[in-house]
Amino acid sequence: MCPGPPTFETDLQRYAALLEITNLAEMADTVSRYREPAFLFRELTPLLGNIVAFDFINFALYDSIDEVMRLFVWDGRSWPNKPDRMSIQDSAVGWAWQNQAPAHVSDTEGETRFGSELRWLHENRVRSYCVFPLTARQQRLGALAFGRRMPQAFTPQDMQLLHRVSEMVALCVDGTLNRSALAEARDRAHLLLELETALFSTLDLKQLFPVTAQSLRKLVPYDSASMAYFDEGAGMLRQYRLDAPPSDHFDSGVWITAQDSLVARAFRQQQIQFFNRESLTREPQGGIAAFRDRAASSLYLVPLATAKGHVGVLSLESLQAEPLSQDRLSMLGQMAVLVALALENALVHRNLRLQRERMQALLSISTVLAAHWDLGEVFPKTSSYLRRVLRQEYASVAFYDETGSRLVRQFIDFPMGRGSLKDTGFTVDVSRSHAGKALATRSAMIFSRAEIEALDSEITEKLIEEGIKSLCCVPLSLPRGTLGTLTVASTRENAFRPDDTALLRQVASQIAVAVENARATRQIEALKNRLEEEKRYLEGEISTAMNFEEIVGESPALQKVLEKVVTVAKSDANVLILGETGTGKELIARAIHRMSRRKDASFIKLNCAAIPTGLLESELFGHEKGAFTGAISQKIGRMELADGGTLFLDEIGEILVELQPKLLRVLQDREFERLGGTRTIKVNLRLIAATNRDLAQSVARHEFRSDLFYRLNVFPVQVPPLRERAEDIPMLVRYFVRKYARRMERHIESIPTETMNALQQWHWPGNVRELENFIERSVILTEGTVLRAPLPELQASSGNAPPDHSLENAEREHILKALREANGVLSGPHGAGRRLGLKRTTLQSKMQRLGITREDYAKPKAS
Repeated sequence: MCPGPPTFETDLQRYAALLEITNLAEMADTVSRYREPAFLFRELTPLLGNIVAFDFINFALYDSIDEVMRLFVWDGRSWPNKPDRMSIQDSAVGWAWQNQAPAHVSDTEGETRFGSELRWLHENRVRSYCVFPLTARQQRLGALAFGRRMPQAFTPQDMQLLHRVSEMVALCVDGTLNRSALAEARDRAHLLLELETALFSTLDLKQLFPVTAQSLRKLVPYDSASMAYFDEGAGMLRQYRLDAPPSDHFDSGVWITAQDSLVARAFRQQQIQFFNRESLTREPQGGIAAFRDRAASSLYLVPLATAKGHVGVLSLESLQAEPLSQDRLSMLGQMAVLVALALENALVHRNLRLQRERMQALLSISTVLAAHWDLGEVFPKTSSYLRRVLRQEYASVAFYDETGSRLVRQFIDFPMGRGSLKDTGFTVDVSRSHAGKALATRSAMIFSRAEIEALDSEITEKLIEEGIKSLCCVPLSLPRGTLGTLTVASTRENAFRPDDTALLRQVASQIAVAVENARATRQIEALKNRLEEEKRYLEGEISTAMNFEEIVGESPALQKVLEKVVTVAKSDANVLILGETGTGKELIARAIHRMSRRKDASFIKLNCAAIPTGLLESELFGHEKGAFTGAISQKIGRMELADGGTLFLDEIGEILVELQPKLLRVLQDREFERLGGTRTIKVNLRLIAATNRDLAQSVARHEFRSDLFYRLNVFPVQVPPLRERAEDIPMLVRYFVRKYARRMERHIESIPTETMNALQQWHWPGNVRELENFIERSVILTEGTVLRAPLPELQASSGNAPPDHSLENAEREHILKALREANGVLSGPHGAGRRLGLKRTTLQSKMQRLGITREDYAKPKAS
């Protein structure tokens, strides 16, 4: 484009070009192809070439967003794909734009101004350069520059003409830029509408992040982005990478707890903050931990807030170090408002969903525990409902042991465990356990991986071996005290949040109530069984236990015994009642009980000689179901029935040596185990024993333990035989006559003197029991109002020695009869022991005690 010397034709050509430029200025804001300035510049270039000669032309526009000059340069060959950028302060086009005056460089070889642009001109061998500002309607648009590869190429007339031409070009550019600005505003509004539609069309927090990332890239330039939202339950910020691939589980977020964190600071201050690499290095190390290893050169932190409060923080990282322009910041602020509203909606939706899931889990757990109080059966199901919300891998319940110093793990649910934590019954010291810390504070506690590993305890090694990284312990509390703990654990870091403890406390409360209900049910069942046993026992004893309504007699011997009864009844000391058969030892025992502090509790009796040897232990201590053949249900022993009251063991000397240590333990430690059971049962009872044997001699013959004898013989009471208190016989006779006459509906008014004298003179080897039986027989024989006693029965043996009606002699004769029938064989299916229901050793012991030898039962040989 090098027109010749000015001629008339040249002037016409120039005027024609100016006219076309004028036409372009008039239609620049209406023609759609001029929406982009580059299209306008391509049409202007040949027209301007008809006005003045140039080797290249530069259309420079001011970029208000990046505050630089954008250069559209034609060098005679082709237009660039995109404009170059040049600083305002170091360029001729920037100088002309700022000063609104032409800039003329007649020879670039001697020019020192405009460093960056001058280097560019030298590279393109430009020697002459003139620049004119582009200004329209008082608005500075940019600059127009012409260049020639020869020095001093532009004359003053050219400069004057080009100045007028630049004014016309400015009108064209202004129309195009107005149309471009309107289009850009419309596009941004459309993009904001698209962003709003996209953001508010999803209520799922997990899906909100990629939607936000896609929308952001259309509005502001960035290389990496993340979003942190405020978790009200945890009281912390949780940050997620927006451009990271979606994970299978929504747990990849990072908790932000450091107070000096840049994100936390932006959240508190609610101001957009910009950092470059230099400013980041001046921040505390904890504040830049999230950006230290990244290649980003700049960082923007944009707070997200709504009318309800602060929601979170948006972080944008870029490889470019320059800050955003005010227009871009304004656009970012508008976008942040939409993102904040969408994030708030998603969080509300998420919280409602979580709350609904937790309420459903709590309802399911409540239903299961209410229907089944046996926690061992329903705990795995309870844990599975809890897992739907917390996604824990491990759950267990532990209770205090009897000492209160250790926790015993009773129930566990750990389906994916390797085995280290699967055993129930495992105990751990309360003071050296994580659960113990929760119990000490009476509150739920969450432990991180570091806190788990820091505790020196036998449980720590097992937790580490199973890969446990998060732990939460919640006390099982009731108004009357704490039972133990509920523990949940996970192999994930920071698996439990502070708001999770509210749900766990509710679950722990329900478990504690279920455990307490189960315990109460067992206790009620045990008391019910005990009452049924007592009822059956008392019903069976009513007809025999109250043979005497009270002790009858006024003899000094009897009064001496009663004085001892009054003395010992006030204490809880063991009493050993001694006396012959039929002297009323049980009546003395009942009198002691009625006068003691235990009078309102049960009086339980057991005749040790009347119970078969094999069943005596079961009668005393009870048995569990399946303890032996025939034990089809649990049985409560006399020891438990007498808890709180008095146990009377008649014929205590007949207890086998094998059972004596167990009885001794009850007297010493007040505890025992049922037959076939493992649970120790505590009892508080008073023992009264009675015997007609000389226990001291039994101790000497090693038939009775000496330590048990000393425990029983704390306060011995010797009941005198009836022959030693004959003065009580008349009173006893009258008492028994009234008793049986009333029972048999007889009317007996008197007792003959000779009858009373005969009764007083008889030695009564069977004591009061024999007298009672004799009077009952007499009442049966009486037909009138005078007692008719069969005195000949007494007179027939009055001249001989009194027959031996003692129990010991009866036992001796019974054993001799069995030995004779068994031909002297002691054991075996046809032996005497089988006939008597005794073991061989027991039978031999009784034979030795009773002085039975082979000569006593051997059959005489035939002569």
